[in-house]
Amino acid sequence: MTGNLRTFVLMAAMTALVMAMGYLIGGQGGAVLALIFAGAGNLWAWWNSDKAVLRQQGAMLVTRQQAPELVDMVADLAQRANLPMPKVYILATEQPNAFATGRNPENAAVAVTQGIMGVLDRDELAGVIAHELAHIQHRDTLIMTVTATMAGAIAMLGNMMMFSSMFGGRDDNRGGGLGAILAMIFAPMAAGLVQMAISRTREYEADRIGAEICGKPMSLASALAKISRAAGQTVNIPAERNPASASMFIINPLHALRMDRLFATHPATEDRIARLQAMSGSGGTGFGASRIPTTGRSEAGPWNNR
Repeated sequence: MTGNLRTFVLMAAMTALVMAMGYLIGGQGGAVLALIFAGAGNLWAWWNSDKAVLRQQGAMLVTRQQAPELVDMVADLAQRANLPMPKVYILATEQPNAFATGRNPENAAVAVTQGIMGVLDRDELAGVIAHELAHIQHRDTLIMTVTATMAGAIAMLGNMMMFSSMFGGRDDNRGGGLGAILAMIFAPMAAGLVQMAISRTREYEADRIGAEICGKPMSLASALAKISRAAGQTVNIPAERNPASASMFIINPLHALRMDRLFATHPATEDRIARLQAMSGSGGTGFGASRIPTTGRSEAGPWNNR
């Protein structure tokens, strides 16, 4: 399924959910209003969802003057991947993680957390950035950002349904007790739709292509292991407030104790590492790693001070 077709199917499914919830809230009139809301929301999300996600996560745009080594690394890897230079953002959270966003390669952004630069060495960080560039290359970022935005809207309607059921509501309200139950079901379903938006095969593919871009599959494998261990020990407050965006990160940012983990947004880290190990065993492919400096204090960046 092509990227455009996948986007259309996902947006159509979410529109149908919004209409169903509108009907439960206000009957046929509610369904019509929900359809208008969904149409406007889809259009807005198509053009602005990337900005909304960056704003939700508290992302700060950085320039080469502010973070020269990080920006130069992104520029080098983007050149290898034959991509336009994306904007670079830093998230003010200690949880090591990263994501990419943007409706197309010409309007893309790569965001890394402050924590990831304190946990990973230079080659590992290059592997993570290359993974995110692979998502940009295959336009996965459009689907991730649009569905994350729409899922948040659906969750908001679910809360409205519960509020309406608790405090009465209109005579033609299709909610009542049933509406409250459905609201509690539809809200986690929104997060489930997001995790289905980017299939597990796309994460595997981004790992494979990212390893080719950076030229070192085992560096990406090592990064995944470190991030996975640390992510469950550190709470990412912006991500917890906006759980629908979880599928965008390279590793699920939601805390290990959350029930949301039942809706796994990513393949098992062990499986991803095993595939990268197999790729490394075959010699690896790609642009070559010689241009990424080897790990060592003599070439340490801000992510490598230990």
